Amino acid sequence: MSVPHTVRMYLEQGNVPFDIVTHRHTVSSLRTADQAEIEPSRLAKAVLFEDDFQHSHFFLAVVPATHRVELARLSQCTGRSVHLASEEDAAGLFSDCAAGAIPPLGPAYGIETVWENSLMEQSELYFEAGDHESLVHLKAKDFIRLMPDCAHGQFSAAA
Repeated sequence: MSVPHTVRMYLEQGNVPFDIVTHRHTVSSLRTADQAEIEPSRLAKAVLFEDDFQHSHFFLAVVPATHRVELARLSQCTGRSVHLASEEDAAGLFSDCAAGAIPPLGPAYGIETVWENSLMEQSELYFEAGDHESLVHLKAKDFIRLMPDCAHGQFSAAA
């Protein structure tokens, strides 16, 4: 699978320079970082959540691969109670991506997104392109430019 059309178009429309890094097939972000020979803290992973009180209201939390989302802090940051979304929900929202390969570009898919402040400690970032063999590589400042109306905060901790 190549980079999904939605991802490629969003990056191009954002006028963001990027390149694609290929690696062996992986099923976890830490294995992806290892296979791609990059620092895991530079790999931004997306985790899909659903609002506890507003069924079918989804949003992405974007954190470094070295971190895990702390639900209480995320709820405080977003002002709502949340739970992990199902794999079926993810497949429906990211239909042009491989199962479990969610790119952290929620705005490209019309999904509310919140990103972890610690991502800005990096000069460059990588993220899942939409399959399990490709990463998008770009400057961290360009990633943030792609998230103009997205909230950010501290809601994760090192795993």
